Amino acid sequence: MGNKLEHIAIVGGGSAGWMTAAALAHAVGQNCRITLIESEAIGTVGVGEATIPPIKLFNQRLGISEADFVRATQGSFKLGIQFVDWARRGEAYFHPFGTYGADFDVVPLHHYWLQAREAGCAAALDDYCMAWGAASRSRFSQPIPDRRRVQSTFDYAYHFDAGQYAAFLRQYAEARGVTRQEGRVVDVALDGESGDVASVTLDDGRVVEAQFWVDCSGFRGLLIEQHLHTGYYDWTHWLPCDRAMAVPSAPADDLIPYTRSTAKAAGWQWRIPLQHRTGNGLVYCSRYLSDDEAAGTLLDGLDTEPLGAPRPLRFRTGRRRKFWNRNCVAIGLAAGFMEPLESTSLHLIQTGITRLLALFPDARMDPLAAAEYNRLTAAEYEGIRDFLILHYHATERDDAPLWRACANMSIPDTLAYKMDQFRAGARLVSSGVELFQNPSWLAVLIGQHVEPERFDALVDQRPDVDGIGRLAGLKRVIAESAEAMPTHADFIAQHCRAQTPVAAAAAG
Repeated sequence: MGNKLEHIAIVGGGSAGWMTAAALAHAVGQNCRITLIESEAIGTVGVGEATIPPIKLFNQRLGISEADFVRATQGSFKLGIQFVDWARRGEAYFHPFGTYGADFDVVPLHHYWLQAREAGCAAALDDYCMAWGAASRSRFSQPIPDRRRVQSTFDYAYHFDAGQYAAFLRQYAEARGVTRQEGRVVDVALDGESGDVASVTLDDGRVVEAQFWVDCSGFRGLLIEQHLHTGYYDWTHWLPCDRAMAVPSAPADDLIPYTRSTAKAAGWQWRIPLQHRTGNGLVYCSRYLSDDEAAGTLLDGLDTEPLGAPRPLRFRTGRRRKFWNRNCVAIGLAAGFMEPLESTSLHLIQTGITRLLALFPDARMDPLAAAEYNRLTAAEYEGIRDFLILHYHATERDDAPLWRACANMSIPDTLAYKMDQFRAGARLVSSGVELFQNPSWLAVLIGQHVEPERFDALVDQRPDVDGIGRLAGLKRVIAESAEAMPTHADFIAQHCRAQTPVAAAAAG
């Protein structure tokens, strides 16, 4: 009983800091003081505008209404990511949230699709996916619970304004007792015996002491790296992009319910539709493109009027050697950086918080809890790393130095094994629980022409299964079901339209 934590301090705000503060406040209530230190003079990255489906669980656990959240963050809904020009110029494919139809036999559906394709009777794989059926028509509704119907086979996430999400969670956290300290940290004191973080000094001379620290200070890793010297695994030899430019533009007429990623000569461009604007950015490799050229490429690729000048960002893809070191856990960009290709930035914040709560420390700082946290988090980062590398490596583009280098680079053995298994027999294999599961790997492998030599041998042993007929029926039902959905814009207007600034001022 005497070892209970009395005070946790979070260094840094933004999405990482306020998500952590909100979750801790919800979990511990008034039983532990929580202080968040941030400076308005230090900006946040704020480009984490696209998410993946588990973000719904984070909000639900905090008791946050989906409609309130979407309204507060100018949000929209996301059924997946469309990848344009990644494998070959002029081609596109969709990475859906959910599955491809529903398995109708003991053999997974994609093997019957491969059989039908071999017979010349198959449409594109995307056409057998409910998420793409709706996304391609700019339609959206929530999945239904009846698992016998195809409308239950998709999932969704959100696009939203990351700055407004942080503000929304700040209000939530402060209402539950979190104390915010405005100020810039100018000094960090370590305990002379243990080497733990003891206190920080702010620019006005205030000293904040705590027993446990959460480093949400972004790329610099103020505690975890600058003072605890944890070390960093640099993955730019596999993921060579090291720069980004971001710029908002006017909202589009067609509010599509998906993110678009378009490959460019030296990187790729994102497009994220929100209610009040469109988020845009270019992720690129500085070896092949200057910052000025990147800004020009980004602006040239916009489909609506820019609302500002491109904002630059520098990064190194990789992760800390330890995420939990002594009495400090790094969350968000302080823990590592996976470029935003598959919208994992906010998810890694979420899972870091979830693990922290599952392994919550007391004042003794059990090293086994830290070891387990580090083991699980490292495995998650490495699984995401391999999935991202697949996008770059499985390309047939030879029109630019970046793509030629990526196509010919050596890859991690874990990824090579997955690709070899798929090429040999369309097998989707895993070493354990992974963030991106079979439908995600299937989407990218097929979308980027990693071609299997054969489908499952059991297909030939089951001639009574009319795979071609079942697929044709599935394609028809998906199209009909999608047409019956409301448009994405109509769904938002009916359930969660954000107040415009004028309306908000009038209401206030």
